[in-house]
Amino acid sequence: MATQLDADGVITQVTESLSHKFPQRDRGDVETRVRQAVDGLKDRPVTDYVGVLAERAVKEELKRE
Repeated sequence: MATQLDADGVITQVTESLSHKFPQRDRGDVETRVRQAVDGLKDRPVTDYVGVLAERAVKEELKRE
């Protein structure tokens, strides 16, 4: 059974994780990207993996730049 998504909690957790992996990046920029990724995923039928999917997407963006 899917649980209700705590979008703010996911954003905080993923931002923290990516800020540690990419310390040279501006934390505000990382948070903005994470927020956009979560916003794009949060209305999906299954939200259990929004954090993982958002982190992967933003991590790939940051690696490309």
